[in-house]
Amino acid sequence: MTSQALKQSFTDIFGTKADATFFSPGRINLIGEHTDYNGGHVFPAAITLGTYGAARKRNDKTLRFYSANFDELGIIDIDLDHLVFDKADNWTNYPKGVIKFLQEAGHTIDTGFELYVKGNIPNGSGLSSSASLELLTGIVAEELFDLNLDRLDLVKIGKQTENDFIGVNSGIMDQFAIGMGANKQAIYLDTNTLEYDLVPLDLGDNVIVIMNTNKRRELADSKYNERRSECEKAVEELNKELDIQTLGELDADTFDQYAYLIKDDNRLKRARHAVFENQRTLNAKEALVSGDLQSFGRLINASHVSLEHDYQVTGLELDTLAHTAWEQEGVLGARMTGAGFGGCGIAIVAKDKVDEFKENVGKVYTEVVGYAPEFYIAEIAGGSHVLERK
Repeated sequence: MTSQALKQSFTDIFGTKADATFFSPGRINLIGEHTDYNGGHVFPAAITLGTYGAARKRNDKTLRFYSANFDELGIIDIDLDHLVFDKADNWTNYPKGVIKFLQEAGHTIDTGFELYVKGNIPNGSGLSSSASLELLTGIVAEELFDLNLDRLDLVKIGKQTENDFIGVNSGIMDQFAIGMGANKQAIYLDTNTLEYDLVPLDLGDNVIVIMNTNKRRELADSKYNERRSECEKAVEELNKELDIQTLGELDADTFDQYAYLIKDDNRLKRARHAVFENQRTLNAKEALVSGDLQSFGRLINASHVSLEHDYQVTGLELDTLAHTAWEQEGVLGARMTGAGFGGCGIAIVAKDKVDEFKENVGKVYTEVVGYAPEFYIAEIAGGSHVLERK
């Protein structure tokens, strides 16, 4: 979407001219799933699908929000002095939370503003539309109120919004990838220390195909929080002999030696996924850096197997996509990406096999599930940024 089109849409809705336009990407995660809140490593990248915004500062205390993706809701007005979660306010709870926590962090947001947003991330796809909106709100506030924001602080406020305002116990990966993304590079992130490396994403003659199940998943309503508590309980049990804060501190050998301390089969499986997925992520980074794309692809496959059988967050739709993708010519690897329970998968596919891949996987999926999936080529993008100033 062009900046000009954004400004025109803003004027059509609010009857005034925007002060600036913005873009905040979505994200995929190459590997390292459900490791971020377990203190492990993740390997995400920002993508060119995302959330566009146009905004204008006001002179009163009213926040006016409009989303082209929820146009039936019209303009939603919020009092700047009354930033509390209200289910009736729908999607605007995300920007409300960001503004509230920016203020609490000592940043001056003393008047309202108008915000028009339009996203091309499919709703409920698991490509992190909520974190994209959170970071968009942050850079809008930064621009309109001339805030001196450290990007990492803004990333943390996005996570705080998700955890303490919306009520989802997610980790920091989504906001970090979206806020810190870099063109044609993936982010190898230690979620415990927030140390990270930018890794050139050179896939040779292959591209990343996003496979959308078209089954919506709502993170707050999923078993996401349940999985997190299972892992936390496993840490408690392991601490009868060990001294750890998170599962991400364990290597595979240490886990094997002390796994007997975990008294419940499900908790054992959840913890095993977190530990082994962390190791797969490290190995995947090394494979990518050394140009060993075959090993990289096999690790992606192994990630899905673990998410399917140990973490149990896939389901018929994601499993059908991944399993069918594995059988196609020219596929290096495929797996679910995101929290699971619907949403999207990714596949690394030879460029000259993409059309055949879409046709074959789409046909099988439609036969098994009863409706068609969608496919997009994922271009790797930079992080949230201002498109055009006045």
